[in-house]
Amino acid sequence: MTIKTVSTQPIQGQKPGTSGLRKKVRVFQQTHYLENFVQSIFDALEGYQGQTLVLGGDGRYYNREALQIILKMAAANGFGKVLIGRGGLFSAPAASCVIRKYKAFGGVLLSASHNPGGPNEDFGIKYNISAGGPAPEQVTNAIFERSQHIDRYLIVDAPDVNLDSLGESQVGDMKVNVIDPVKDYAELMEHLFDFDRLSALLAGNFSMRFDAMNAITGPYARAILEERLGAPPGTVMRGTPLPDFGGAHPDPNLVHAHDLVELLDGPNAPDFGAASDGDGDRNMILGRHFFVTPSDSLAVLAANAHLVPGYHRGLNGVARSMPTSQAVDRVAEVQGIPCYETPTGWKFFGNLLDAKRITLCGEESFGTGSDHVREKDGLWAVLFWLNVLAKRGESVEEIVRAHWARFGRNYYTRHDYEAIDSEKAQGLIDALRDRLGELPGQTLGTYTVDWADDFSYTDPVDNSVSSHQGIRVVFKGGARVVYRLSGTGTEGATLRVYIERHEPDPQQHGQDPQTALQELISIARDLAQIEGRTGRAEPDVIT
Repeated sequence: MTIKTVSTQPIQGQKPGTSGLRKKVRVFQQTHYLENFVQSIFDALEGYQGQTLVLGGDGRYYNREALQIILKMAAANGFGKVLIGRGGLFSAPAASCVIRKYKAFGGVLLSASHNPGGPNEDFGIKYNISAGGPAPEQVTNAIFERSQHIDRYLIVDAPDVNLDSLGESQVGDMKVNVIDPVKDYAELMEHLFDFDRLSALLAGNFSMRFDAMNAITGPYARAILEERLGAPPGTVMRGTPLPDFGGAHPDPNLVHAHDLVELLDGPNAPDFGAASDGDGDRNMILGRHFFVTPSDSLAVLAANAHLVPGYHRGLNGVARSMPTSQAVDRVAEVQGIPCYETPTGWKFFGNLLDAKRITLCGEESFGTGSDHVREKDGLWAVLFWLNVLAKRGESVEEIVRAHWARFGRNYYTRHDYEAIDSEKAQGLIDALRDRLGELPGQTLGTYTVDWADDFSYTDPVDNSVSSHQGIRVVFKGGARVVYRLSGTGTEGATLRVYIERHEPDPQQHGQDPQTALQELISIARDLAQIEGRTGRAEPDVIT
């Protein structure tokens, strides 16, 4: 085996965020850019010589080329084996499943999640640890620190691997096993859910559609929903992963999954609709003429978990990201189980899951998951809903409205202002932060501020502290507004504004959220001076 040591130098802008490193494809195609970051990952790790690495991606543009480079670098750095999905494919939850099942040292996943794909669009890379989840901050910080001083990377001189045929080959002294990316994940789903009951549901008068958005969950959904459970062919829409996602935006929300939304709102709507995103970790749930918010979805699943075989013994606890609505908190209170509030970023759930403090967790950004893997899991959430529907024999709308009648309704919305000038966005947050002390007691319309802070989180397992995680303004009675800058975009900054209030009266549960929250939405815009500071009169996306 010939190992080449290639001289290089640090490249600016290689700081991974909560979801890894995301940039435009053309940035990753720069000389040494991908190699620098991969070598920085390996240099930040210890004890992986001879160990197994899981490798794959969501099939977006530049996926295959990047995988060949990473394979050769893994061999040069001393990994003993790589498990890679056929075609270079793995959904994020399936990769987590494989890492855990085969006790791999870790995994390198290629995806920019729900961001667009194509030669002029986005690419991403992240490292997952042996527990199967995204690397914690101490690891990502070490990767970034190494990237600031890197002066060489290692790569073997070897031919490319055939990624399309199952089986074993060699790259230098390292074994490469191309495996079925669906098999292990599907077996795990069959263990968690009542597949016999689901098959009976889909064989009856029940109808559904699943929109894979030309992304990674297509092969998984076809294998499980159509082949194993017997849903009619065509149940899975846009089921073939494409490098540019067919020119579409693989983000399962009411805007980007418009074809599915129109179908579920149409005259011959199916009973159930769902969608997942680029790397398969997000989900959107729809009933006939009915949208389930991600926050409500988490709460409903927590309240009905005892109906599902994998969770029939009950839940250890639940967790949600801070901006996610407090609907699940009310379920936890009734069930007498802990409810944790964490910063945004799936890695913050990892310690709680590993310590068995929680069983279910979720984020308002269409992400839900459990202790079965260490990533949020879109298709898992769909199967969970199907299992609840099969067991209760009610429609999606009936289940959610019954939930509201019992726990009250958390009216909730998120307004996204995308691709804002980064300095202006940071200036808005800084200005809010400077005013936190003067806000309590102020009356804004019919609301009075109770308290305000810049959210800081102390991990209850390892006592690590994460500061500046979002501005919270909480009003008397519990209504709140949250402001946060997102790190998932690749151009400018995205300002996310979250607005929420609880309505206990069932007679008031029928309003549209934008109507029910109209005054709070206006207060949120004025309080942060959004138009004056950013030039944006309206959000780009409302969910």
